[in-house]
Amino acid sequence: MPAAGKVITGFSKPYVALYNNSGGTVTYTSGQELARGVNVNVEVETADDNNFFANNVSAESSQGRFRSGTLTLTVDGLFEAARRLIYGLPEPEEITVNEQQVEVTNYGDSQQIPYMGVGWIVRYQSDGVVTYSPQMLTKVRFNQGNEAAATQEEDIDWQTEELAAAISRDDTAEHNWRRLAADQTSEAEAEAVLQVLLGITPAAAASTTSQGGAAT
Repeated sequence: MPAAGKVITGFSKPYVALYNNSGGTVTYTSGQELARGVNVNVEVETADDNNFFANNVSAESSQGRFRSGTLTLTVDGLFEAARRLIYGLPEPEEITVNEQQVEVTNYGDSQQIPYMGVGWIVRYQSDGVVTYSPQMLTKVRFNQGNEAAATQEEDIDWQTEELAAAISRDDTAEHNWRRLAADQTSEAEAEAVLQVLLGITPAAAASTTSQGGAAT
């Protein structure tokens, strides 16, 4: 790797997967691509250092640790299967319109918003060399998203969707909250690493691609 510092030049491929905990063993299922990534922001809150004083000086110090955090993801528009997954939506019902069946998804008491693992790829450049960093938050829960839309004027106003989630420590013995894999030389290689972190098999990943993010 180049000795110079890395500069962030891009963000792509947000993925999600259902979080499962069994006696401290964490696994992920139903992993799939969330949408096309526009922007990501992670804000972390840590506890203050806990200092012990003796002989009028600070003799010992316990470092402040991760306490909580907020993830904000901006995407072009959620894949429908991913929307149902992160918001815990029920299977759609069907209504008949002009003798055609139309699916309708109901938002209400039947929703059970689950914990998720979330990952994405950050692109870097250093001394002209481009690398791709697979990154993951181990346990988050999405808030019900806000939506806004505006009419088109003379030119198209490209509109995006913003998602917010609360970040937690996972239930492993280490209580991890983030995983950061080694930089890869291509986006495809980084995506493959991300899929492994989120429990996605190669067959499931191929199905996700062919179905526009609808694999389970």
